[in-house]
Amino acid sequence: MPALSTAPERTAVAVIAYDGISPFHLSVPCMVFGEDHAADGRPRFDVQVCTPTPGPLATNAGFGLQVMQGLAPLRRAAVVVVPSWHTDARPAPPALISALQAAHRRGATIVGLCLGAFVLAEAGLLDGRAATTHWKAAALFAERYPQVRVQPEVLYVDDGTVLTSAGTAAGIDCCLHLMRRECGAEAANRAARRMVVAPHRQGGQAQYIEQPVPSAGPQDRLMPLIEWMGQHLHEAHDVDALAQRALMSRRTFTRRFRESTGTTAGQWLQNQRLALAQRLLETTEQPVEHVAQAAGFGSAVSLRKHFAAMFQLSPVMYRRQFSRAPATA
Repeated sequence: MPALSTAPERTAVAVIAYDGISPFHLSVPCMVFGEDHAADGRPRFDVQVCTPTPGPLATNAGFGLQVMQGLAPLRRAAVVVVPSWHTDARPAPPALISALQAAHRRGATIVGLCLGAFVLAEAGLLDGRAATTHWKAAALFAERYPQVRVQPEVLYVDDGTVLTSAGTAAGIDCCLHLMRRECGAEAANRAARRMVVAPHRQGGQAQYIEQPVPSAGPQDRLMPLIEWMGQHLHEAHDVDALAQRALMSRRTFTRRFRESTGTTAGQWLQNQRLALAQRLLETTEQPVEHVAQAAGFGSAVSLRKHFAAMFQLSPVMYRRQFSRAPATA
């Protein structure tokens, strides 16, 4: 699949709806891809909701949808998303199975969010692959599709042209990962900030999702300090100095910081430094040693250690995968 960020036209994304669908699950790919714009303001994706049975559809939330588009968009879509499926895991309509198989044969990326993995497995797209689904359905999935290597403990599985995710909010993680993989960190980070989603969640996969803005409210006393820390990532910081700057005791500062951000000051700094290193690796040709200094790691050795631990890639390999800039050691 060509890099979505460099395509001259909007990338076609087809999202499958069905009678009884969860509005939340349907909205996830629509929001991640449908509301995204490139730096020049141009919509990056052309998202179309389609269904095997055009017309009025019920939802499990008590209101209806009107989806008049059949499965024709799957013939040209670069990405096809099955955002969930019926809770009884009933067989999918043959027309949908055939359309998914045809889309996969011509090179489209197929995504099964939550119970949508059942549809992908029924189509044979997960045979011999690793996959995940909602933890409540993992045992049934493994029993029904023994040819699939089920990984119920992860948030999502990226197996190249086929991706699957665990339940509910993990669909956001999966869609943001796909956007990062194809469009780069800046695009995925903008989407995460726009949706104000939770910070990076470790799910057993190399999930390239930057930290969105801190969750602290506008009246939080720590917000000015957090903003200052973000502007001084290249400097060394210790908890006592930060507490003094916030006019708090160490104990109060530690408690308030965790309440505001969900993590410790040290972990927050490391996450932000890694995110800065990602951006510098993607958008500049600075040597890794310079990136390490600018991001506050002090040395290339330290950056390589922390970067590999988080992303399972060295900085140089990350740059090769996500940037056109030459890999400078």
